[in-house]
Amino acid sequence: MTTPTAHSIPLSGTQFELASGDYTATIASVGATLRSLQYRGRDLIVPFDADEVRPAFRGATLAPWPNRVVDGRYSFGGRNLKLPLSEPERLHALHGLAAWLDFISLEESPERVLLATTVEAQAGYPFRLQVRAEFVLSPEGLTTTVTARNTGTDAAPYGTGPHPYLVAGAGLVDDWTLTLPAAQVLTVTPDRLIPVDLADVASEADGAFDFTKPRQIQGAFIDHAFTGLERDADGTTEVRLTAASGTGVTMRWNDACPWVQVHTADQPDPAMSRLGLAVEPMTCPPDAFNSGTDLLVLDPGQSTAASWTIAALGQ
Repeated sequence: MTTPTAHSIPLSGTQFELASGDYTATIASVGATLRSLQYRGRDLIVPFDADEVRPAFRGATLAPWPNRVVDGRYSFGGRNLKLPLSEPERLHALHGLAAWLDFISLEESPERVLLATTVEAQAGYPFRLQVRAEFVLSPEGLTTTVTARNTGTDAAPYGTGPHPYLVAGAGLVDDWTLTLPAAQVLTVTPDRLIPVDLADVASEADGAFDFTKPRQIQGAFIDHAFTGLERDADGTTEVRLTAASGTGVTMRWNDACPWVQVHTADQPDPAMSRLGLAVEPMTCPPDAFNSGTDLLVLDPGQSTAASWTIAALGQ
């Protein structure tokens, strides 16, 4: 990779091009963002241009929390803390602090890049973390591993996850078939998506969230977290998204992420709506900073890692 000058760096940051077999991927340094991923020239995620401010959190690395902290308020270590409201329309702190930080490259090869940044202690999150995002492309797909290490002096609350919008093939989300092996869905308030309670997918909303068997999404609206994930003998969960043509995309991860957020990417502008299906494996559910559910607490010097893989289905 040629080192860019300051005036030539695209708005999404330094670009890292990876290639392996039939796969290509581009990682942008701002937010350690997966900007594009293709298999034989076919998009597996919704891409965006290099010299474009990343649309929302498309492809970003989420840390030190995924999803929402309700009202941006939480208590930890005997302190009442308030985060900036990065989701102002719902008055929540959304998707952590790393998504708009510029990561630097520590190691590079044609198939791999290791990026790193530091989340500095600040109002609302008075803890310091080093966050590393490793992207490895192989003939089996793209594997991302996010590692966080507490480099501060106090225990720190932590969670992570990615934010890709998967693309199965031609058409929109409505046209694709989803397989989501999750037994439970976290119900939320309709206006602010505040967590309410866990429910069985088989019975909640007459089974509207039950994709344990392959089912076309059609007009369903989903912006919910799921758990009770079915795993194979290796402890892996797999979500599959397929098009009528037989093409598709899969996302797999291990038990480091017991939750997954799924969103049909509904937008006010019809031209931008439902272009891809957000599938976001998470180490903890929405508002874990308040509920404590599956929240990781990193002691000084402690580290933790989570990983996931995106791969093509069909040709």
